[in-house]
Amino acid sequence: TPAALQTLTPGEIGLQYFMTDKRIDTDAPENIRTDAATELGNAGRDKIEADLLGLFTSFSGGTMGTAGSAVTWGQVFAAATVSRTASKNRATPLYCVLHEYQWHALAKATSVAGITLQSIPDRLVGPGGSWYVGTAAGITFYATTNITIASSSAYGGLFPRAAIAYDVRRPIRIEPERDASRRGWELNMTSLYAYGVWRPTFGVALLGAATAPTG
Repeated sequence: TPAALQTLTPGEIGLQYFMTDKRIDTDAPENIRTDAATELGNAGRDKIEADLLGLFTSFSGGTMGTAGSAVTWGQVFAAATVSRTASKNRATPLYCVLHEYQWHALAKATSVAGITLQSIPDRLVGPGGSWYVGTAAGITFYATTNITIASSSAYGGLFPRAAIAYDVRRPIRIEPERDASRRGWELNMTSLYAYGVWRPTFGVALLGAATAPTG
């Protein structure tokens, strides 16, 4: 008799941007409609990403590092070893996601044990940079500011795709609606999805200091 491996948490986004007729009619050379739609899309993306990033503390593959201390390459490679062992090296490739502050400290040493951090040309990186910062030892690294910082520390994560589930039931959708009584237009953004840890033993949390760099 089949049984569900895990349960997922439902998530829904709803956000509105109201544009007055006067603003639209006098906005040249800017375009408030384009700017508003872009802002709504970015807000939806950030909310979904924050939900997924918050799952790192639910990984059961262990925690590398300590609060207040910088994440090290040794901890990253140890996390990779634990993840590969848990999945019997089947759940690859691996991804490491860190807060921008954590990444800054780690990236100061770009060559470790003969492994050089590789980068790709800017023209090959997706819109907004896609947060990609490099690859090393078969691990793809991303940095983001959407990881929550608590007491000057944060939880990053190292994991294969199978560790986290993201189930999109309705992708980000932006719909215009006229409100004549308010003499303007609404832009209504919504999305419906579910998320959760799927293979918790495959993921390892990376705990480390997350403080603004000074140089």
